[in-house]
Amino acid sequence: MNKYINRFFLTSALAMAGLLGTTTSCTDYLDKSPESDYEENDPYKNFMNFQGFTEELYNCIPIISNSEYHTCFNYGEDVYWEPQETRLQTMNVDNGDFWGWTTAYYGYPRSGGAAGTSTRRDKGDLWTNSWYGIRKANQGIENLGNLVSATEEERQLIEGQLYFFRAWFHFMIMEWWGGMPYVDHVVTETEQLDRLTWQECAEHCVADFQHAAELLPVNWDETVAGKVTLGKNNMRINKIMALAYAGKTLLWAGSPLMNWASGGNREYNTELCKRGAELLGEALRITEETGRYELAPMDQYNDIFLLHNSNGRINGVNEAIFQENLIDYNSRWRWNMVNDFRPTSIEASGIKNYPTANYVNYFGMANGYPLPEDITQADAESGYDPTHPWKNRDPRFYKVIMFDGVKFKNSGGSGGCVELYTGGRESEERDSKKGCFTGYMNSKLCPQLMNTTDGYKENNIMVLNLMRLADVYLMYAEAAAVGYGSPQGKATTYSLTAVDAINKVRDRAGTAHVLDKFLGNTTDFLSEVRRERAVELAFEGFRFMDLRRWMLLTQQPYTLKTKIEFDRAGGSYNYDAPEENAIRNLREVTLLERQYTDRHYWYPIPRKDANIYEGFSQNPGW
Repeated sequence: MNKYINRFFLTSALAMAGLLGTTTSCTDYLDKSPESDYEENDPYKNFMNFQGFTEELYNCIPIISNSEYHTCFNYGEDVYWEPQETRLQTMNVDNGDFWGWTTAYYGYPRSGGAAGTSTRRDKGDLWTNSWYGIRKANQGIENLGNLVSATEEERQLIEGQLYFFRAWFHFMIMEWWGGMPYVDHVVTETEQLDRLTWQECAEHCVADFQHAAELLPVNWDETVAGKVTLGKNNMRINKIMALAYAGKTLLWAGSPLMNWASGGNREYNTELCKRGAELLGEALRITEETGRYELAPMDQYNDIFLLHNSNGRINGVNEAIFQENLIDYNSRWRWNMVNDFRPTSIEASGIKNYPTANYVNYFGMANGYPLPEDITQADAESGYDPTHPWKNRDPRFYKVIMFDGVKFKNSGGSGGCVELYTGGRESEERDSKKGCFTGYMNSKLCPQLMNTTDGYKENNIMVLNLMRLADVYLMYAEAAAVGYGSPQGKATTYSLTAVDAINKVRDRAGTAHVLDKFLGNTTDFLSEVRRERAVELAFEGFRFMDLRRWMLLTQQPYTLKTKIEFDRAGGSYNYDAPEENAIRNLREVTLLERQYTDRHYWYPIPRKDANIYEGFSQNPGW
């Protein structure tokens, strides 16, 4: 998107989102006091009423993982779905048709929802809910003067949440559709607003996030107002969230795509990245000083992504900073959490998806070395051996990926070990439509022993983190390295260098530190930053955004999706340690090559909104 200014008449989008109408009842997204209910004509006079009004903004947080009965949200080169399944947005994305977000039945974001409702399907409509949330935040901000019965703490809590959400919903729209008008007041039906560049819009977001950070506490449980809902405040907006999102916005604004879209070159804007590092560093410093968030121990790594036997309550692992909407969390996964991640030989129904082989290759060796470019060849430096390709890998590999010989449970509750070799029971050769197309299965979002009969599934529900602490460390590493021009660069607000921040995440995993060979310059270091993000944040919905903002989406090898084929070497098989078993004839085969151009860096804006008036143009190429 080249730099341009448009006049944007928002009536259609806003009316569709319900932004020109009245607000709905307060949300049940967060547990809250019954006193927060309010009468429609007087929601602002005291804290309880105003908080009830404000909490509907939490209700507009999207469901990303599963607003329908099948999950579809990983659009990078990370996942391969049933190619014949036309209801999936992934199929459209793979074919270069990004209009799929307005037509596909399964996927995120999606169109056609009603904003501000408690209907699960509507929570996948990011476009509608975001404009609705922006208007509601502005309604609240313009009525802060009517909060006549409140303490100073209560006033700050209300104002901080409103400013955070105004910025956050703008940011979420910008990620997918580019620079937009920054709506900082309640618009009228005849008002036209300027469409800003990405960086211009980002500056407004950052100002709002920083204002929110000045007002909000680190922990609501430690406030007087928060004690009314003590122990149920985990996902309420706080200072660290606001600082981290301010830093993220600046890092995104400084990334090659957003810099180019704002009239610059296809490279990082170092000054914006430096500012991002300062804010991300401040968020990390406060986190470490207060203990508000912490990296989960490795033996609890998968717990970051699951709700355990808790009736929807956030589990005890304290790494999640901001999560997707949990509305109707149980029923949205009850049918297909297992089915979608396992071939028919294990689970009979579902729309199948599996990690691509080329993405699994990002999981390097435990000694810190990446895999060789050609995985069929041995590599003396790293110790990689194609006859034992799963031996001595990064410990996260064993937490996230199921490979040949790994144990499972099926729908009958009985156990076994997967056969992913060519012609094996779970292979594509045995079932061309629903077998394992890639040679790997996911055990991050669906534990390997998950099944439909023993209660394990019903009591373990996957939920996506929109931001977690490891992500903040990795964003800081990238921003500090780019902003300060070195892997040893660091913000003035924080004690760790860029490489220290990555190593902190690797220490949790038990993976060796970034090797000296990648520390000589920023370019080499960034290759490890990108690989680290691919590994640590695998299948959490970040990859597509990362490839876009780095402007790698259109480049090989990032356009490829591959599978592995291999044979077992024969002899006795060690099912207790499958990584020790030998294989032969390992080969990597291309399943798909995506044909992308520059237009694919932005999703198209809904036609009815892009054609509101003559001066507002569609995103380039659409």
